[in-house]
Amino acid sequence: MKCPNCGQELPEGTRFCTSCGAPTGAVAASAPSAGDEPPVPVLDMESEHVKREFVGGKGRVSYRIDGTIMQVVSIQLEPGEVIYSESGGMSWMSANVEMRTHTGGGLGKMLKRAVAGESLFITDFFVTNGRGIVSFASEFPGKVLPFDLKEGESLIVQKDAFMCAEKSVDLDMQFRKRLGTGLFGGEGFIMQRLTGPGLVFVEVDGEVVEYDLKAGQTLKVDTGHIAAYEPTVDFDVTLIKGLSNILLGGEGLFLATLRGPGKVWLQTMPMSKLANKIAQFMPQVGGKGSSGGVNIKLFGD
Repeated sequence: MKCPNCGQELPEGTRFCTSCGAPTGAVAASAPSAGDEPPVPVLDMESEHVKREFVGGKGRVSYRIDGTIMQVVSIQLEPGEVIYSESGGMSWMSANVEMRTHTGGGLGKMLKRAVAGESLFITDFFVTNGRGIVSFASEFPGKVLPFDLKEGESLIVQKDAFMCAEKSVDLDMQFRKRLGTGLFGGEGFIMQRLTGPGLVFVEVDGEVVEYDLKAGQTLKVDTGHIAAYEPTVDFDVTLIKGLSNILLGGEGLFLATLRGPGKVWLQTMPMSKLANKIAQFMPQVGGKGSSGGVNIKLFGD
């Protein structure tokens, strides 16, 4: 079959065009009769670069992650299933998906998000009839990581990493207890804590390297490269040893230490480092950039 809007070739039964997003007019499968198990939902999308796909059962959303360096997670909703994100996180959705914006746990959690510089409100996405699709795209070149958290299982992620999650997942701010970690950790006192049960999606900068640390094993890491870690991992900052290392090493005064047991996810291209590198080539008033180009003077000689 072809999309009536753009002519894109699509698999039979596809309800929304994967190229332009327009409805194709295909009729949805009939509902199962009473007593029958509902059919396993099939995602109405095709993509050349599918990274991961999960077909949920009853009450669990289905999803797929598409793309290479600018990934997008597309979530398929059935009636009764709810996915939520911070305000402004949604990229596109089918016409039958409904939205409900609220404080996300009352005034207390809203104030925590305000202190952290996050969105004050949370938006739920759901359908009341038929099957719907809602997509969340990365804001930065990197990877989308899915985590299926068990009851009571938590994950601590860098600020702004949260994309979306099933309604059963609790999103909270993680305030670091150690003063030194907060002052010199590179990301301030605040991270995000995600607690299951349910699926949650986070975005990280660049590629991802995962380490499963044994008890007592330690990694020393430039703080900008820390994307996520399990709560069992001890996170602290340490002063770099040696005056010559501090003055000439170019690594700053402090490094983060991650001590096992637990898993750690590191990112290869922190946004802060990329911004600093780009800034070297930005025009400077009355001077020359690192690229050697002559910059524009705005006023006077």
